[in-house]
Amino acid sequence: MEVEILARIQFAFTVAFHYIYPPLTMGLGLLLVLMEGTFIVTGDRMYHRLAHFWTRIFAVIFSIGTATGIVMEFEFGTNWATYSRFVGDIFGSALAAEGVFAFMLEAGFLSLLLFGWDKVGKKTHFFATCMVCLGSHFSAIWIVVANSWMQTPAGYHLELFQNGVHSILPADYILQTADIGHVRAVIDSFWEMVFNPSSLQRLCHVIFGTWLSGSFLVISVSAYYLIRGRHRRFAEASMTIAIFLAAATSVFQSISADATARGVVQHQPIKLAAMEGVYHTAPYTPMNLFGYVDASQQTVYSIQIPGLLSLLAFHNIKTPVIGLDQLPSDAFLAARNPGKSAQELAALRPQYWPKVQGVFQTYHIMIIFGSIVFGMAFFSLFLWWKGWLFRTDSLLVRLWLFLLIFSVLFPQICNQAGWFTAEMGRQPWVVYNILKTSQAFSKKVSSDQVLGSLLLFFAIYSLLFFAFLYLLNRKIQHGPDDPEEDPEPLEDGKRDFFYQLMVGTDSSRASS
Repeated sequence: MEVEILARIQFAFTVAFHYIYPPLTMGLGLLLVLMEGTFIVTGDRMYHRLAHFWTRIFAVIFSIGTATGIVMEFEFGTNWATYSRFVGDIFGSALAAEGVFAFMLEAGFLSLLLFGWDKVGKKTHFFATCMVCLGSHFSAIWIVVANSWMQTPAGYHLELFQNGVHSILPADYILQTADIGHVRAVIDSFWEMVFNPSSLQRLCHVIFGTWLSGSFLVISVSAYYLIRGRHRRFAEASMTIAIFLAAATSVFQSISADATARGVVQHQPIKLAAMEGVYHTAPYTPMNLFGYVDASQQTVYSIQIPGLLSLLAFHNIKTPVIGLDQLPSDAFLAARNPGKSAQELAALRPQYWPKVQGVFQTYHIMIIFGSIVFGMAFFSLFLWWKGWLFRTDSLLVRLWLFLLIFSVLFPQICNQAGWFTAEMGRQPWVVYNILKTSQAFSKKVSSDQVLGSLLLFFAIYSLLFFAFLYLLNRKIQHGPDDPEEDPEPLEDGKRDFFYQLMVGTDSSRASS
């Protein structure tokens, strides 16, 4: 197998495995802030129990996430040296900012969060919790900014370094094979790089996905406790906070998804066409609910809603979504393939497409499971509102709680599928329309070396994953330390702080 393919497989594997954990820590970090903040506001020791227990879970996830994240920095240098040289000036700024803003916050306050319970004032501990949560979000911000620059580059120029001489290349310069190793991207404007055309939409989309991951982790464990009849009041309070966050975030995520898709329409039309399998440009472009792509026949077999993709992309049902038959444009092809006839350029067009089947399927997996997450959040909120969610004597409620135990997997599937869509949809480019993936890997590394390290990573990460599951299960089975204070379900008159905040007390509703 070629070095490029093996290097791509290795990076995809290590990134996908690592990305199991940061969404959980970010979402759980926000929930810790909400739980501990509620304890400070109300003085209710139940919320202290919540925050204390979930901090232990946070510590397990954070440690595995940190260990798996370090590997990727070395992969840039070992397997993707050409890429590292090309983007070093750009990524250096973003990753340095991550180290200053994110790592220092997390490293400085994590020990206080984990070991400062009842040793420092509750407001001091709450401040540490907020800083750790903020640090984890800062880390995501700079990683997404760097990745978004790869999708929509901005705030840079190309510079040629040869024979000891630096020269700035024209803005429309097209990178040639002979330039590899001699040309690099140099930052012009830090803020244009940070606020590149796709960074804000993608950042919101990623962060809301992490909040859903953390929320459904809490919902899952709480549902397990309720079914087992353990830590009932603890589980009810945990689930209540998590359901409110999940429902609110589901709405925000839907809005950010629309904004992100519009950015793809504007800046990466080839990716959009691959996501929906649009081979032929035509008005009333349909949206595919699910299906199969026959790449050889350039046909999609699917259940479709006519005109919906045009409506979502352009707010006009008649406006055609440009298909792969016109992408990339003739001008783009002619500039990169001078001297070719129109017929020859048309034959070259598929070389600039991603693998449509893969992009199509991962995108629709994300959409399907995202819809499931949205529905589960709001149906759970409805059951809570009606007072039915915690009635475990009901068979139907117990069945729903049983489904909620597995709900922790669904945001994870959405996150993974979304990233695969974004990264595969950018191909064949590693930096969109500038540097190809086939030009970016290390030329001095052999396929045997990459394969050997890939197998080693697979073995080590498998051990880490089983260790993670063992430790997580051990923490969950142990449960909160404090003795049960109210093992019975909460009555209407004893609803918790969040219920009173959203609905009001019985007396206040009667007076109104």
